Amino acid sequence: MQRIDSVVMSLQAIRANKLRSSLTLVGIILGVASIIAVMTGISVVQGTMEKEMSILGAQTFQVQKWPSGFSTDAERREAMRRPPVTLSDAQAIRDHVESVDIVGAEIWQFGFKAEYRGEETNDNVQICGGTPEYPQNNTHFVGYGRNISQTDVRAARKVVVIGHAIAQRLYPFVDPVGRDIRVDGRKYTVVGVFDEKKSAFGGGYDNYVLMPVTTFVNTYGMIDPNGFERSVNITVHAKSPELINDAIAETRQVLRRVRGVPRGEKDNFEYFNSESSINEFNQMTAGIKVGAFIIGIIALLVAGIGIMNIMLVSVTERTKEIGIRKSLGAKPRFILRQFLLEAVVLCNFGGIIGVAVGFGIGNMMVKMGMSSSFEAVVPVEWAIIGLLFCTAVGIIFGMLPAIKASRLNPIDALRYE
Repeated sequence: MQRIDSVVMSLQAIRANKLRSSLTLVGIILGVASIIAVMTGISVVQGTMEKEMSILGAQTFQVQKWPSGFSTDAERREAMRRPPVTLSDAQAIRDHVESVDIVGAEIWQFGFKAEYRGEETNDNVQICGGTPEYPQNNTHFVGYGRNISQTDVRAARKVVVIGHAIAQRLYPFVDPVGRDIRVDGRKYTVVGVFDEKKSAFGGGYDNYVLMPVTTFVNTYGMIDPNGFERSVNITVHAKSPELINDAIAETRQVLRRVRGVPRGEKDNFEYFNSESSINEFNQMTAGIKVGAFIIGIIALLVAGIGIMNIMLVSVTERTKEIGIRKSLGAKPRFILRQFLLEAVVLCNFGGIIGVAVGFGIGNMMVKMGMSSSFEAVVPVEWAIIGLLFCTAVGIIFGMLPAIKASRLNPIDALRYE
């Protein structure tokens, strides 16, 4: 009953001093909201990045000349000196790596228009010269029509599978399968259309055409517009998720041998899978999270000092009240508990408001600043951490005023004016 009375009296004291309590809450709300807003924003982006980085699936990894998108300038300069990855390298993996069952090859070029009967797209269409393994290894499957085939590759046929966005733009009222399309001014036959696959980051999942890799090479050659030899991206599918690490190790050994990498030297190619890309992104955001957490903690500490000062003022204002209660038999621990509860309740009330505000700001800033297609996220673990820190701040900074109140001499307190 004494504990319940302490809680009730703490709430009554907070309600009786609305202005003072409100001003005290501001610091707590700002501190918690700053932590939660940043963590929410990062969680929204991180969740979407992880979803989109999972394009390769659990059993697939990619081999290429260039490092992944999170590389430094120094890493890219080093990669420029490497020999290109070739179609022969892809064939070597097919022939000698026993733990894989599907090996695809892709060559990309960007910045083209697609046209059909007077309608045209913007000049941002991507062309992928690939093998039939492309859809499965990249988890972007043909919705209707068919995929390119090995026969298409061997015969270098002028056929394409087009992205959903291109089909919607050029063929809004007709079935594009079997119809002609002009890409970069050259005529091809549409044999299939990919399922819709949007990207929250504005990527071109739906804005590309896939043609046989041999057709691409015959049309554009193996020298890009800048005069550099083209490099092939190889996608490798392990026979099972459990074999992914074995498949990577075996592929490395085969490629080091066929590409003539001396023992002890670094690989002259890169490889990554969805898990490694996600881990790399998480490492990049770890520093931001730590920085935001430190800033939020500093704000909470400043707010805690404010709570301590206001609680000390409250003890002074309520000296006679404390004296009366002590004279009626209230023990020091009861007085201490009441004032400590006031500080903890006040901090957690501000923490709850700060969590709600932080969730709203974090999600809103990401959607307004980047893309409305990001999915809203509520990082519950950070809400719990924020409230635990609020409790700690209330206990730490409420302890001194509570001890002062509990130690007041009742006779001196009753005489206080």
